[in-house]
Amino acid sequence: MLKLLGTLTMLLFAASLVAQDATSAEPKHYHVAFENEHVRVIDIHYGPHETSNMHSHPAGVIVYITEGHFRFTDEHGKVIEANAKAGESRWFPAFKHKVQNLSDKSFDGVYVELKNAGTQ
Repeated sequence: MLKLLGTLTMLLFAASLVAQDATSAEPKHYHVAFENEHVRVIDIHYGPHETSNMHSHPAGVIVYITEGHFRFTDEHGKVIEANAKAGESRWFPAFKHKVQNLSDKSFDGVYVELKNAGTQ
């Protein structure tokens, strides 16, 4: 019984590591620039051809500072390639993914996570 309980605990711990918050799972690529009770602003930086681990983001808006070409793989293995134009903004619901910068150039962006959406 203790062996089974230990195994279940390890599986739950491993599952929580699979898609952690971006700033915890990927501090090389994501760091908090600003945070208050309404938003958390995340600076994003990927060098040429860099790849992330699986991580998660709450709902929010991304602003592309530079152009980019990416391959996104979600937690179910679905793969999407996408392009970003500098100055463009997009809304995203909460999601989990890993990212690969397919470009020979660095990418920079800003992700604005919304807290308590709809409660103000």
